[in-house]
Amino acid sequence: MPHLSERQRLLEFARDHGIFSAGDVTAAGIHSEWLSRLVAQNLLERIGRGRYRLTGSDTTEHHTLAQVAAVVPSAVICLLSALQFHRIGVQAPLEVWIALERGTAHPRLGYPPLRVVYFSGLSYASGIERHTIEGQEVPIYSVAKTVADCFKYRNKIGLDVAIEALRDCLRQRKATRDELWSAAKVCRMSNVMRPYLEAVT
Repeated sequence: MPHLSERQRLLEFARDHGIFSAGDVTAAGIHSEWLSRLVAQNLLERIGRGRYRLTGSDTTEHHTLAQVAAVVPSAVICLLSALQFHRIGVQAPLEVWIALERGTAHPRLGYPPLRVVYFSGLSYASGIERHTIEGQEVPIYSVAKTVADCFKYRNKIGLDVAIEALRDCLRQRKATRDELWSAAKVCRMSNVMRPYLEAVT
């Protein structure tokens, strides 16, 4: 019964991959028509444009980060969204903040809403951690890199947010002064951050 086998393969694929697309299914050698069949049987759910997962899969507080990573794999969660993920400060952004390498096309995504910033060189490539959320690998900047980025983008998010992030990460011991200083150098924020690092004891 080839149909049953195909159906089972798709269910196993969904268990292994968390959030996935029709293209992912086709690349795995499974006919994409089975997506609509299993959605109709309530075994899969469509969670966004061309994105699926097993019905009843656990949804975490970071669900939107997993959705973005599934659609835009080159994106790195940054700034306010990274602060929220690392539980620093009290930010609750309505958009998912992502960094893309300069020259990358702006992603088209209906939901969740995105706030895109463009980094280049080491500023983009440094400090990336990879976390698994709902079975999806999600690139997120480290605490130290995120704090340095907040100072770099203080005109967009507010200097008060950057200072709060610096104080909070040191108070919670989520980054050392050396890590923060290294990140400041990568982001070319050494002169800006120095007085604040010296002031926070």
